[in-house]
Amino acid sequence: MHHHAYLWTGPKDRFDNEALRRPPHPQPPPPPAPNDPTGERLLQRYREVAAEFPTSDLPPLETANWLVKPRSLVRGTWDEAKEAAAWLGERLAEHAYRFADGHDRDTGHLCRLVDSAAVRLATGADVSYGFYLERPAYVSMALVTCSPNRSMPGLPCPLS
Repeated sequence: MHHHAYLWTGPKDRFDNEALRRPPHPQPPPPPAPNDPTGERLLQRYREVAAEFPTSDLPPLETANWLVKPRSLVRGTWDEAKEAAAWLGERLAEHAYRFADGHDRDTGHLCRLVDSAAVRLATGADVSYGFYLERPAYVSMALVTCSPNRSMPGLPCPLS
């Protein structure tokens, strides 16, 4: 078992585009009837999501789905949960001054998040934290357990 790290920072409105943050349904919609603009738009949107989801750097709604994203998005890999949690602590410290909510900047709170992440990772769970930043922006940090992932064991390791 090992852990992969992912980090995304960007505009809140891009993060809020949930259609690009979820994998497409396994079955495409049925072909539209002739002269059916709604059916045609639905099919076109399905094709867009099917093409963009696996290549987009946007954080997926389900943390385990980071594993289907490009391997270039992996920010680090560790065998030990504490080492992966330490990476998370470093990222939290880097971004804390920009957190929109003052409570999220509290060092005691951030230490508890890191400690909790280490415990969860050691059990094979994934960890995902997100924070609104000033400006309206968003930062997403995730640690995904791999080989296999507990919630989606069929997903391949991005480094294989």
